[in-house]
Amino acid sequence: MFEQDYLMRIIAQLLGAIRRSMERAAGEDDAESAARMLDLAIGDATDLDGEALLSLAPGSLAGILQVSGTDPKLGGHIARSLFLSSRYYGEGGNDEMATLRAEQAAAVAAAFGHDVDASCASDGELEAFLEEAGE
Repeated sequence: MFEQDYLMRIIAQLLGAIRRSMERAAGEDDAESAARMLDLAIGDATDLDGEALLSLAPGSLAGILQVSGTDPKLGGHIARSLFLSSRYYGEGGNDEMATLRAEQAAAVAAAFGHDVDASCASDGELEAFLEEAGE
């Protein structure tokens, strides 16, 4: 029971970060700042050093998440967050970071068995996802 409540709280925080990053990217027209906001939220959600975690190669990142006991459901939300971070880095002109985040997202999605790709980071897809998740 406690573990399930903790997981739901972590997922809610990550969903809230997705929403806030979308608002920042749209309202303040600051895509790279929105990407960094998501990166911080991913670190918080995993209880790992986010900066170190997100500097890893895609396969290594996915492997660390798996061995650290990350819940598969959270893994899917992390993959979506990474795809969105990739989108925002790309919009901010940081193509190298955008590519890394997209590759990390794909590796995490595959490792946790989620069928998500870069299209999940479109505004329409995210709005539908957040509405369905109750955010």
